[in-house]
Amino acid sequence: MKEKLSKTFSRVIPYLKKSYRQIIWGIVMLILVDVVQLAIPKIMQYAIDHIQNRTIDSKGLFYIGLILFGMALCIMALRYFWRVLIIGNSFTIEKFLRQDFYDHLLLQSPNFFNKAKTGDLMAYATNDLNAVRMLFGMGFIAASDIILMTIASFSFMASINFRLTIYAIIPLPILSFTISFFGRKMHKMFARVQGAFAAMSGAVQESISGIRVVKAFGQEEAEIKKVDVFSLDYVKQNISMAKLAGVFHPFMGYVISFSMILTLVLGGRAAINEEITIGGFIAFFSYLGMLVWPMIAIGWIVDMYQRGTASLKRLNEIFVLNPEINDDKADDSISEIKGKIEVKNLTFRYREELPDIFANVSTSVPQGKTLAIVGPTGCGKTTFIDLLSRVYNSPENTIFIDDNEIYKIPLKVLRRDMVMVPQDIFLFSDTIANNIRLGNPNATMEDVYEAARAAQIYDEIKDFDKGFETIIGERGITLSGGQKQRVAIARALLTNPNILILDDALSAVDTKTESFLLERLIELRKGLTTIIIAHRISSLHHADNIIVLADGRIIESGTHRQLVALDGLYNDLVEKQKIRARLEGEQS
Repeated sequence: MKEKLSKTFSRVIPYLKKSYRQIIWGIVMLILVDVVQLAIPKIMQYAIDHIQNRTIDSKGLFYIGLILFGMALCIMALRYFWRVLIIGNSFTIEKFLRQDFYDHLLLQSPNFFNKAKTGDLMAYATNDLNAVRMLFGMGFIAASDIILMTIASFSFMASINFRLTIYAIIPLPILSFTISFFGRKMHKMFARVQGAFAAMSGAVQESISGIRVVKAFGQEEAEIKKVDVFSLDYVKQNISMAKLAGVFHPFMGYVISFSMILTLVLGGRAAINEEITIGGFIAFFSYLGMLVWPMIAIGWIVDMYQRGTASLKRLNEIFVLNPEINDDKADDSISEIKGKIEVKNLTFRYREELPDIFANVSTSVPQGKTLAIVGPTGCGKTTFIDLLSRVYNSPENTIFIDDNEIYKIPLKVLRRDMVMVPQDIFLFSDTIANNIRLGNPNATMEDVYEAARAAQIYDEIKDFDKGFETIIGERGITLSGGQKQRVAIARALLTNPNILILDDALSAVDTKTESFLLERLIELRKGLTTIIIAHRISSLHHADNIIVLADGRIIESGTHRQLVALDGLYNDLVEKQKIRARLEGEQS
């Protein structure tokens, strides 16, 4: 059990140790508040007993009033400080945990995000972290308060009348059984609530991200119904949780009320029989009232503990995941890649149960040369470059860069010196300039302009009202497909990588613009390695070597002229595109 708890809280313990001074001072302030609160009934007992015995005058009562007023001010000030110290620290812990969570997500391989749902990850980063914060904020305060107030209240009650104290606590053991029973149920129930929240978040996020597709196909009603199903499930799970809490907390109140009834009847009789003074009876009742808060807080903290630990366990499920793509075999002495690429007998499949994507594929790219890859849809072109850039891990001893196996190259070096412009362009909701300088934040505006010129997008950006300072919408939604692709190419060119990969990154650009762009690209990248994937054959004329993929193999290889002369699949693609271009020309 102890080992299990240690494992659950292992991620939080370092931050608790780091802020132990703040926590200790917060607890000291909390103890002082409780000490002052516990002294008030004694002062009231003193005043009432002296009033009953006619042994105090108005002046004495005035001084007692001043003391109580001063104590109230003291409680107010001390409560402020313990809230700042303990609750403030819980927000700090939440911040560090959120940063750890985000950092850990960034370490994960792209394949992790293919499987993980965005809604789940957002639920971890919001509801789960909030539950952990509550546990180490108000939950921590409640736990400390329970211990001190319970012990102190019982002690003062026993000092007034021990037998009455025994009667008063008779119903309280029932609470331990209640807490144990409901605690287990709450833990399971909260896990289901978080799961429902994650599903709902995912559905809403997906719907908003794909709003253009939804509207294009007139599927607003269907999306509303889909989100409504997840929302209803979330409501049902929360109602179930509320019903459980609705039984738990009132039942605890009932037990405590029963204890107060016993005290009223038996304590009242003792006061009538003069076994205790009226002041003592009132003080006893006050201490019992103070005991009500810890008893209720037990239920509260059980609730927060179950929520917090359930959330920590969900977060730990992410923290224990090791990234598939790592530097375990990296050679730190490799500080740069120049651009020579060799692929030897590459055989690859995504999972064991799936068929091979490649079977004994071999090719090479000399440093500073351009390789083009073509082939029918689904032949593995994108997978090929995903393996080169370690989006996925290739089998050992199959891919070499500068005669080093790809696993020996540190990821930071690989990611810095090999830049890929993917099919699915992602632009951030920021200025165009900041999107271009993403890979090189320190680039000057002149560098940004030069990269935009090379990508044939400079003039179009300048025509915008705010030019390069124009804020583009989420995922670049305010730009056309061709503009997004050219901004992404400018972003890649600004880093001046030793290996540049364009994965069908010119598909949305017209032929004329594409021709200008490629000519400029070839000029800029003399002596640097470039890999181009394209469906449009006109993009490949200037490549030093072209490979044709089909059925998991390289079926043709050579220059444009050589491949046309072979009269194989490549030439077939060339002829088809000529016919298509002719038809489009006639239609226009």
